[in-house]
Amino acid sequence: MSETVPGPLSGWKIIDMSRVLGGPYCTQLLGDLGADVIKIEPPQGDETRDWGPPFDDAGEAAYFMGVNRNKKSVALDIRAPEGREVLLRLLADADALVENFKTGSLEKWGLGYDDVLKEKFPRLIHCRVTGFGGDGPLGGYPGYDAVLQAMCGWFTVNGPPEGSGVRIGIPLVDIGTGLFAANAILAAGLEREKSGQGQSVEASLFDTGIAFQHPHAPNWFLSGRPPVRVGNAHTNIAPYDAFPSKTVDIYLSVGNNGQFGRLCTALGAPELIDDPRFASNAERVQNKPALREALVGLLADKDGEALCLDLLKQGVPAGPILGMEGILNHPHTKHRKMVIEKDGYRGVGIPIKFSRTPGTIRKRPPMFGEDDRDVLRAAGFDDGEIDRFVAAGVVLEQRRKAK
Repeated sequence: MSETVPGPLSGWKIIDMSRVLGGPYCTQLLGDLGADVIKIEPPQGDETRDWGPPFDDAGEAAYFMGVNRNKKSVALDIRAPEGREVLLRLLADADALVENFKTGSLEKWGLGYDDVLKEKFPRLIHCRVTGFGGDGPLGGYPGYDAVLQAMCGWFTVNGPPEGSGVRIGIPLVDIGTGLFAANAILAAGLEREKSGQGQSVEASLFDTGIAFQHPHAPNWFLSGRPPVRVGNAHTNIAPYDAFPSKTVDIYLSVGNNGQFGRLCTALGAPELIDDPRFASNAERVQNKPALREALVGLLADKDGEALCLDLLKQGVPAGPILGMEGILNHPHTKHRKMVIEKDGYRGVGIPIKFSRTPGTIRKRPPMFGEDDRDVLRAAGFDDGEIDRFVAAGVVLEQRRKAK
């Protein structure tokens, strides 16, 4: 992963005014792909700098570090008129602005997209990441991942069949919103090549939470029946579940009759192939308890990891259930460069691979305001002006305590 090869977004400049997760995940991806990302932090800093433990030796939270590499940090009080002037100078040659302020905040500060930014910077792509969108009955309200998981029906499809639903342990609503936001920015960039005009795009946690309801929403549209929680199993496919083996728990994802036949042969039970209860996926779903009982018995004396590798070689999706240590130290993880190190920072790698213009990790997550002077000098401010901004509290070199 050479840092000298320009990434596919090399030459793009992103002003990132977002905080927490959805927006920062979006801009980190853009930075990984080569964009120059300038993170504008409020005087108190991004609150996820405090979301720990664990913290590193400098006191930075792992949570913050996980979504803020490849960014420069500028601490700026845009509530002050001079702060807004600095921001406008930085936006003059920017490709995109990403923010997740409360709806109406930019307008209150005289920085609204329709009123100001679109006229000043007609090629600028403005991306707003919100909880519920900017309009509608819930428009403008704040949203956090777990709340949107609850509201968007995720608790009804996640968890054991008995008892209450549970939150998914990965903040997938936030992360998915960040991915949608990045897609929207890139799509707007492609359209700008034809029209010469930027535009405003929005990605909301609410919309993402609904968009991710597959296959449960299509099932409901067709059948009218609400989904039921099935634990680790699948509502539409069998066998598609976690199973114990002699050594480790494994997961089988058998999506068609050919895969089912190869599974039965590998387990030494070819008779299951001709069993009418398991003749097709529809029958296997209808007879899921009997199928599970048969498979649990056949797996009881099997080495789970060895079996999974054998099944993969035969084209049957299967894998051992691993923890963090197991997957982050896995030889395939290392081969795929999905664990990276940079100046003492360790993180997950870039999941998108390019043949000519790969993404790169060029900069570890920044300390608060560490790039103030470099970024402002590059924007044309001299040292005297920067010193004046710092003295006035417009540009900050240390975090201001939250009130």
